[in-house]
Amino acid sequence: MKMKQFAIIGLGRFGSSLGMELIQQGFEVLGIDKDEDVVDEMSNKLTHVVAADCTDEETIRALGMRNFDCVIVAIGDDIQSSILTTLLLKDCGVQMVVAKALSDLHGKVLERIGVDRVIFPEREMGIRVAHQLTSPNLLDYIELSKDYTIAELSVPKCMNGRSLKDLDPRARHGCSIVAINKKGGVIIAPNATDVLAEKDVMVIIGTNKQIEQFEHELVNG
Repeated sequence: MKMKQFAIIGLGRFGSSLGMELIQQGFEVLGIDKDEDVVDEMSNKLTHVVAADCTDEETIRALGMRNFDCVIVAIGDDIQSSILTTLLLKDCGVQMVVAKALSDLHGKVLERIGVDRVIFPEREMGIRVAHQLTSPNLLDYIELSKDYTIAELSVPKCMNGRSLKDLDPRARHGCSIVAINKKGGVIIAPNATDVLAEKDVMVIIGTNKQIEQFEHELVNG
């Protein structure tokens, strides 16, 4: 499922950078924060911005959180608020809840209460997370420069048994598969006769646009 609408609760450094990257990618983003000054600052940067306390069940229901494809809890330094907000989101039926953890213990608690993905912002940048959330086959993403990227893409079922010659990403999209991670080991600089299997991981280098086009082809079979 390709996601389209995101809500971010907590617009600190991590939440705001994640939100602005999602906007850059063309997605709709609702930003929520308790601090009205923060909300004012972000009002022209995200699709919608609201000043609200999401530790309140009525607020979460009034904001229609269950209608979003993904809700990210990026609350800054209040573990209790983070956990309570996450519980309420899961309880009201949000499809995917992603939460920022402030420590390993906090992360374990979030996993226990059913968070779909825990993020440690010290280890993961908002830009990287935005790409991973919006591309179903994208496993990892490293920006080499403003234009060039290395990405890891999981091979979907529809590409099982196809060779690199069949895909020919260089001729069709301009990007190159530089390695394939298989169960038996990694193939570096694979050749045209190498065959892909479902759940192999392809390491691809190219411009952001080239990789996006190739990933779109993967999703659409």
